[in-house]
Amino acid sequence: MVKIKTPFLLFVALGAMCVKCLLKNSVNIKPHYNFIVSEKNIIKNNNLLKRKVATKNVRVHNKTIPDKTPVDTSFEKGEDICFIAGVGDSNGYGWGIAKELSKKNVKIIFGVWPPVYNIFMKSYESGRFDKDMIDEETKKKMNILDIIPLDASFDTFNNVDEDTKNNKRYANLTNYSIEDAANYIHKKYGKISKLVHAIANGREVQKPLIDTSRDGYLDALSKSSYSLISLCKHFCKIMEPGSSIVSLTYLASQKVVPGYGGGMSSAKAALESDTRVLAYHLGREYKIRVNTISAGPLKSRAASAINKIDPTKTNKAGIATDKENYSFIDYAIDYSEKYAPLKQKLLATDVGSVASFLLSKDSRAVTGQTIYVDNGLNIMFGPDDLFQDD
Repeated sequence: MVKIKTPFLLFVALGAMCVKCLLKNSVNIKPHYNFIVSEKNIIKNNNLLKRKVATKNVRVHNKTIPDKTPVDTSFEKGEDICFIAGVGDSNGYGWGIAKELSKKNVKIIFGVWPPVYNIFMKSYESGRFDKDMIDEETKKKMNILDIIPLDASFDTFNNVDEDTKNNKRYANLTNYSIEDAANYIHKKYGKISKLVHAIANGREVQKPLIDTSRDGYLDALSKSSYSLISLCKHFCKIMEPGSSIVSLTYLASQKVVPGYGGGMSSAKAALESDTRVLAYHLGREYKIRVNTISAGPLKSRAASAINKIDPTKTNKAGIATDKENYSFIDYAIDYSEKYAPLKQKLLATDVGSVASFLLSKDSRAVTGQTIYVDNGLNIMFGPDDLFQDD
């Protein structure tokens, strides 16, 4: 009889137990089919897949999602990227700029104000923006690479106060300072070549300048003009030589526009002055151009937040004001369309096409400029019918 050593028997016994355990539990082992995507399905559901990938990128900023979330694997570092700070819907100038840049195959990263971030994301994920993402002429669809929360009130996350951190509108969000945005973009996508500042916010915008508090005035300048300086400071380090920065301003910086209060007119004047100084500094040190566009009135989310106007008090310019909930921006648009040299509706893409030019190599010798895109309203002394006989 062959003698079998005890260690060998123990090894055989353990092996048998393992096999038995595996067979017993094999019925509970199921493959994760959700992560198996065939090439055919990828082609068929390409748009949905891209949206889901973009959403995964975005949710990295949510504390409930681990930082190992995959990014868009179709992206290659070195591609033409524009970061647009201050997009809240598909009606504003930031969106119009993105639409025009997409014609040139520029990939877009949006920076969205945290209080409207979740609303924006729900609209994007549900496909509500799909139609607005397509250019009617070229049929090209906007290429949104990422969407991140951004509060330009804060240079770094250390500047964020406890009240803001505990605000329910900021719940589950982090990394929304300007420095955080620059670091995140650089880490994920490398250097960028285009930056757009489309931020305008003042908590006392509904108050006349004379009634604006010191805190309200400084709030307008901090959010609407200093934010450009901070963006330039943090992003110039992750931008290629020859890159371009564009911001948006308004005629109230140069002319009196009643109703545009709370220090916002002062903030726009500061923005234009800062554009010239920043153009000097960034041009010399980084070979980056800085320009601003003085855009005419457009009914965006931000503009709609300005004063409501009593229709009975706004008819001296000869504009029909028998509209319900008539607002400052409604009046400004009606006035512009009636008295500008070009009597036509101003589109977000009108500003977008000029911004696209300023952000391109075609404008390599243009910097420090304020470019008016307002159907020529800025050249008018006043309503031309004031000089006409009744």
